[in-house]
Formats: sequence, structure tokens, C-alpha cells
Amino acid sequence: MDIFTLVLWILTGIGFFISIRKDKKKTLNSVYMARSMMKNMVGEIIGVLFLIGLITTLIPPNTIRSFVNGSNTLISTVVSALVGSITLIPAFVAFPLVGSLVNMGVNIIPIVAFLTTLTMVGIVTFPLEKREFGVKFTLYRNLFSFLFAIIIAMVIGVIL
Repeated sequence: MDIFTLVLWILTGIGFFISIRKDKKKTLNSVYMARSMMKNMVGEIIGVLFLIGLITTLIPPNTIRSFVNGSNTLISTVVSALVGSITLIPAFVAFPLVGSLVNMGVNIIPIVAFLTTLTMVGIVTFPLEKREFGVKFTLYRNLFSFLFAIIIAMVIGVIL
């Protein structure tokens, strides 16, 4: 266990005990609510694990790595951002998938672009967003989100 995880566990424990001292009934009620929410999510979490396993089985890690770790980082970043823009995957599926790809040795810059556009750009949801907010707003929001996703990926690449 790394120091960051240990600190988070300690802070969580301290917060829990402070909450128990302040109002035991509300705290325990919250714990029961969280437990029931977790029961409802277990099936989805197992599905996510199977989906990640299926993706990494059907598309071998070497194929993903060679595509994303291509000779030109900018091109692979833009392509990954485009794939993220047209893909509709819930964030709780995307984060473990991206973690698995990073663990397989995939370059962090295109993966950050993929993840960022996945959560910020919505080609699939464009018709709904257009109806609610208008074409101009939706187009500008998606375009700027795409550009900022590329910038974010490049900055993360410099930082890491």
C-alpha cells in the first residue's frame, strides 16, 4: 500500500469517528444506505471487470500498445481523442479500462486524451444536447472540449 492510499484510509477513519461522535444515528444510517447502494452496483462492477477482460482478450495488449505508442504521439493522441469522442462508455467503466491500458504499457498522453474526450465530448449525445441547448452552443462546447482534451493530454505528458 502506498503512502497516498494509507493517508486516505487514515483520513477516512478519522472522519468516520468524528461523524459517529457527532451523530451516531445519521452516520449509521449513511453506512446502511451506502451498503445498499453498493449491493446494487456489484453486478455493474463485475460487468466492468468482465468487459475489461473481454477487451484485453479480443484486442491483444501488443496491438493496443503498438497503435497508441506509434511513432507520432500527436497523431495517436488525436486519434485516441476521436475514439473517445464517439465512444459512449460510463466513467466507472472508463477509469478501470484506462488503468488497465496504462498498466499494459500504453503511452499516457493518448490515453489521457481518450479519457478526457470520453467524459467531455459527446458525439453520440449531440442530438440530445442540440435539442436542449441549441446547435451553436453544442458545437462550440464539443469543439472546445476536444481541443482542451488535447491540451490537457499534452500537459499531463509533460508533467509525467
